[in-house]
This record gives sequence, C-alpha cells and structure tokens, in this order.
Amino acid sequence: MNPRRKQYNAKFKARVAIEAIKERHTIAEIASKYEVHASQIHKWKRQLLDQAMDLFVDQRKRKEAEKEQDIKDELFQKIGKLNVELDWLKKKSGLDD
Repeated sequence: MNPRRKQYNAKFKARVAIEAIKERHTIAEIASKYEVHASQIHKWKRQLLDQAMDLFVDQRKRKEAEKEQDIKDELFQKIGKLNVELDWLKKKSGLDD
C-alpha cells in the first residue's frame, strides 16, 4: 500500500524555515521537533532566502511591470486574432498554397 504524502501549509513551512535560518538549533533537532526530513528543511530554508528579496521590491515597480505584462498580453492576443483572420482570408481567396 502506498502511503499518502504529507502536505504542509505555507505558514508551517515558513515557521520551520525561519527557525532553520536562526540557527539556534541544528537541522537535525528541528527535523525531529517538527517531524520533517532534514533535506526538506534545507529546501524550505533555501526557498525563503532566495525569495526574501521579492518582499522588499518597490510596489510601484511591481505595478509598472504588471501593467507592461498586461499590455504585452493584449498585443499578443491581437496578433493571434490577426493571424487567424489572415489565414482565413488566404484560404477564402485561394492564395494559400
């Protein structure tokens, strides 16, 4: 029988990763305390350290980037629509070889 994998919520992962970053206890002690494998704690710790910078990104820059992405998405959608129309016109006119 295949045991189902444990799933942890984000709050739990953050708590364990923060405790690992503090380095008050060894990873083995933390793993034992929370009943999580040590390699999983290392992974969560690395994720937290890698993504911590994103928390302090200027909100204005983030909104500008989102706006630019929305414009790009809209333009790609228009390009797709025009390509479909062009293909249809080529097919109807007999130019499609």
